[in-house]
Amino acid sequence: MQDAKFLGDDFREGLTAVLSIKMKNVQFEGQTKTKLGNPEARVPVEGSVVEGLRACASDSRNKKVFEEIIKKAQGAARVRLAARQAKETARAKNSIDSLTLVGKLAACSGKKPEQNELFIVEGDSAGGTAKQARVRQFQSILPLRGKPLNVEKKRLDQVLANEEIRTIISALGAGIGNEFNLDKINYHKVIILSDADQDGFHIRCILLTFFFRYMRPLVNAGHVYIGMPPLYKIYKQNGSAEEYAYDDEELQQKIDKVGRGYLIQRYKGLGEMSAEQLWSTTMDPARRNLTQVTIEDAVAADDMITTLMGDRVEGRKEFLARNANFNKVDEFIDKIKVGKERGNEEE
Repeated sequence: MQDAKFLGDDFREGLTAVLSIKMKNVQFEGQTKTKLGNPEARVPVEGSVVEGLRACASDSRNKKVFEEIIKKAQGAARVRLAARQAKETARAKNSIDSLTLVGKLAACSGKKPEQNELFIVEGDSAGGTAKQARVRQFQSILPLRGKPLNVEKKRLDQVLANEEIRTIISALGAGIGNEFNLDKINYHKVIILSDADQDGFHIRCILLTFFFRYMRPLVNAGHVYIGMPPLYKIYKQNGSAEEYAYDDEELQQKIDKVGRGYLIQRYKGLGEMSAEQLWSTTMDPARRNLTQVTIEDAVAADDMITTLMGDRVEGRKEFLARNANFNKVDEFIDKIKVGKERGNEEE
């Protein structure tokens, strides 16, 4: 086997041998007398067995017999590894229930899941700002340290070994996989809040893959959202006007609204915002933009996740070649050029 080495028990499982030994002062282990206890008998018995097996192996007529022995050992090894993996998975699931979240999750004080929100935030910097901006009564903040595991390429036991994934499972409180119970969920709004850059989009995809593979009822029930932070701040230096644009299409509208003499700030990450800005643009239920994640076609979604997040590189290249828009950067540069021609600056 490629995954693990054989153990002696893999070959001995189910093996029956008849030995006839004559000796004095016979000793047995246990009252049932099923095992010979004389240590001096071990060396000659092992020697005889090894000699007999060597003689059988050297005879080409016994080739098929040894092939069957190897097949049987492979089957026993697979069963052994599967049993070990099942034990490790069960142990990991049980340990998640007692996982401490001190220093990670800033939990809300509200006890009603239907009113509570969990923001899964990229990085400690943005997490610290979000903790300052939140309403403690119903908003919890869970900062992620680095990128979570791409579960599409891993087994369940590997998924459960990842600290960031374990933290998310513990915070939600509803289990994972076949044991996921939506009735036990701690939050009816799970909001992914990542930077508007390539790393942020990747983290978003990784988290959505995890929810789709191991917590699909959470998605089906409409509890998963994507927070939409603004991309641009358009303002005047004297403070007389201030607007936020959430995408490139909205940018020109906000520029026109602010008027001549505007400045543009491009937000590279959530950590660049103050707590007040993050609250007013992204976390305030009255003003924020949330995109609810839904599944219209489960088969198509499954195929898309396999293509984008799986091991098949060619499929991913084909998808990018068909769908990637490589003109966005040029379009943004053109907008900035227009602003400069009007006598404005870009910050």
